[in-house]
Amino acid sequence: MKAIENNFDDKKVNELLRKHFIELRSVSPAGSTHVLDIDGLKSETIKFWSIWDNEDLIGCGAIKILGQNRGEFKSIRVHDKFREKGHGKKIITILISKSRDIGLRNIFIETGSGKFFEPARKLFKSCGFEKCKPFGHYKNDPNSCYMKIDI
Repeated sequence: MKAIENNFDDKKVNELLRKHFIELRSVSPAGSTHVLDIDGLKSETIKFWSIWDNEDLIGCGAIKILGQNRGEFKSIRVHDKFREKGHGKKIITILISKSRDIGLRNIFIETGSGKFFEPARKLFKSCGFEKCKPFGHYKNDPNSCYMKIDI
């Protein structure tokens, strides 16, 4: 498996991200959608990687630098072809390693609180994330679940 940084123009990466944005926006109420589009992911405060097995795109993920050794995982997505095979955990493990490499000690995530997001919450919990209070710019929102891990 290899991680490639900032390859937004790759057709496969672009398609995966567009599907991710469309799907998350369709299941989240207005005002509670925090998914970033490609331009948002190109911010200098964000590091993005696509994860590959040879020519097959497994998925992607990003780290938003919050400052003070803190970061937030964004846009974690497993390609449909690789779902339910343990690849989500592999992507999170890669992102945790990348986080350590850039000096982060606390990683946060915001995900939905509804049924659609239950697999994501279970995945993060299985990787050591625990529920926490809203962080950064987030506010209490019944449609959001906030989680944190110290690395």
